[in-house]
Amino acid sequence: MADGYAITQEGLDALRGELHDLETRARAEIAARIKTAREWGDLKENGEYHAAKEDQAHLETRIKRLQERVRGARVTEAGASPDGVVGFGSTVEVRDEQSGRVATYTLVGAAEASARDGRLSIESPVAAALVGAREGDAVTVETPAGARVFHVQRVS
Repeated sequence: MADGYAITQEGLDALRGELHDLETRARAEIAARIKTAREWGDLKENGEYHAAKEDQAHLETRIKRLQERVRGARVTEAGASPDGVVGFGSTVEVRDEQSGRVATYTLVGAAEASARDGRLSIESPVAAALVGAREGDAVTVETPAGARVFHVQRVS
């Protein structure tokens, strides 16, 4: 990705924090586990040693992925545009026409997305449908269960 991917400054700070924790605390813990397991003798049949080495491989893979995400990140200013158009970082309150349920979503980069916290990836179908909408607009989202209509109630 030549231009990187969009992320808020908050999201980038969180990635950097997780990366720092893994590179320091987690690596030290794994190294201590490997050292202890080595002291138990024959490595061929040492289950603790092999488990620790496998955990180390998973940790290093996670670190490498986070490093790539941090390198490829492009901090994007969050929030609705001055004219109230939904965009990256906007917080949008919508009402599902079918169920009547009201939900609030913040549109963020894929690395920050958390459905549980109402943070939708800008690449998700719902977010993609909302981008460019304004308060009062209705947007249609194609889902596996069929089309759903969301009414934009508030943009901030």
